[in-house]
Amino acid sequence: MTANVVDRSNGRTVATASTVEHAIKDAFDWGRSCNAKAAAAIGEVLAMRLRTEGLGSGVHIDAGKEIENKGLVTCPMAWAIVNALKSRGVKIIVDDHHH
Repeated sequence: MTANVVDRSNGRTVATASTVEHAIKDAFDWGRSCNAKAAAAIGEVLAMRLRTEGLGSGVHIDAGKEIENKGLVTCPMAWAIVNALKSRGVKIIVDDHHH
């Protein structure tokens, strides 16, 4: 699982986190219920990286687009990432143009 934060003005990836990174991968017993835990860890790592870059003041997410692109199965994981970002102090701006 990988999550990226992309600068909407220029398309550049400003932060990324993935379960293939050793620090994240080694933190989990990769059983059945790890998806939500892994997604939350990805969000926490992204939050730390965004703050390091001075970018924690606002992250936009288009919930409808995420569900459309990745399907309903990944929706809970996407929201786990968003909730972890929020709990780590990153301001989340939801752009849901579908509703």
